[in-house]
Amino acid sequence: MPIYAYRCSACGHAQDVLQKLSDPLLTTCPECGRDTYEKQVTAAGFRLKGSGWYETDFRGKRPADPAQSAPAPESPAAASSTPTSSGTSAPASPG
Repeated sequence: MPIYAYRCSACGHAQDVLQKLSDPLLTTCPECGRDTYEKQVTAAGFRLKGSGWYETDFRGKRPADPAQSAPAPESPAAASSTPTSSGTSAPASPG
């Protein structure tokens, strides 16, 4: 449930009220009893917690070490074949 800030424009009384979204707005000031109680515009005060949010997904992760991500050397079988005009590999002739 969100917390809304209310302030009376007549007497200056202010308070934060925990309300459901479906609750009607408060209009009567609990201090002076006048119908000058208004909801204030305030900054949102919430924090996204749990997995799936940018802050938690990327905190502490570092880029991979380039030495560890080097490609593996070719196998001897792949090095001894030569490509043909049809795009397939044929064994190299001994020579």
